[in-house]
Amino acid sequence: MTQRRSSPAIFIAGPVLDRIGIIYAPLLALLLGIIIYASPLRYQQIQIGTHQDRTSNLFILCFIYAHLFLVFFRSHGNPAIFRQYPVRFVAAPILLFLSMLSSNWIAASVAVLAVSWDVYHSCMQTFGIGRIYDARAGNDPNIGRQLDQGLNLLLYAGPILAGTSLMLHVQLVTPHSGEPHSDQSLFFSAVPAFAMQYQRVLTRLILCVGIPYLAWYVFSYWRLRRSGYCVSFEKVALLVSTGCCSIYTWGFNSFGQAFFIMNFFHALQYFVIVWKTEGTNLQGRMGLGGKSWGRLPTLLGFLGIATAFGVWGGLISKQNDASPEQYDVSFCIITVVAIMHFWYDGFIWSVRKKEV
Repeated sequence: MTQRRSSPAIFIAGPVLDRIGIIYAPLLALLLGIIIYASPLRYQQIQIGTHQDRTSNLFILCFIYAHLFLVFFRSHGNPAIFRQYPVRFVAAPILLFLSMLSSNWIAASVAVLAVSWDVYHSCMQTFGIGRIYDARAGNDPNIGRQLDQGLNLLLYAGPILAGTSLMLHVQLVTPHSGEPHSDQSLFFSAVPAFAMQYQRVLTRLILCVGIPYLAWYVFSYWRLRRSGYCVSFEKVALLVSTGCCSIYTWGFNSFGQAFFIMNFFHALQYFVIVWKTEGTNLQGRMGLGGKSWGRLPTLLGFLGIATAFGVWGGLISKQNDASPEQYDVSFCIITVVAIMHFWYDGFIWSVRKKEV
């Protein structure tokens, strides 16, 4: 068993990078949140135009937008993937962008969709990584699949619905510019009121469903193990670290850093995965394929492009908060990028299921 765990074959990006950037990334993010809370960074402010906010808030916004853009390296930057879905990769973002520009109602609805889809997407990223570790342990990818899907939804979405950070998410569905009028805005005003009224009910429901499911999950894998299933230590460590971090942060909004902590480790994991899966392809696209020295320039280009979009997206987001009248083309661009990230990434995982 010890030899299996130390074998590079079971890891995605290698033993060190997997442990730091994937498996224990949630605990690293939690530690970073504690450091921010206990240091002057907790109070350090930065001003963008007329809007002032904490430096850590601006950083995490830039990091989020940078990781959202990475999906285009997997879709448009990979010829093998792009050739399979040219219409989806070209027409869909253009049509969505034009639709959002044409209607405030559509723009607001897509923004709401992005917030909701983000939660599901984050759950499925952890689920997908866990299934890769299972497959590399030699298991049938279909065994335990539904159990893992349910657990990841519970560990990520459950603490949001039952915790103190519920209103943080609910407030995001209320557009603060370009807002629909009259009866169209009823939905956006009704959602926060409904959430506040029934939060206790949601908490009890999550506990009533979650505790029996956790017991069933453990029992099911115990039974699978007895029948010869090799439970992946890496997957278990990933789920435990994610679950502990999610419950502690979303459930209690630890130090007021829940949003920072959860988004930091999710984005970090995605950077590691995309670099591992697309690094060689990007090196070839940059004309550096086969060159021993080409890996570093490719990595710098990969990080530089993502960082440039992330900084632009973060600054634009803060300017939109401060100046609602600017909430137009730039808002539509960053929202389209977010939606494409969630959508593209989901089916790219499916396309590559056999490869991983």
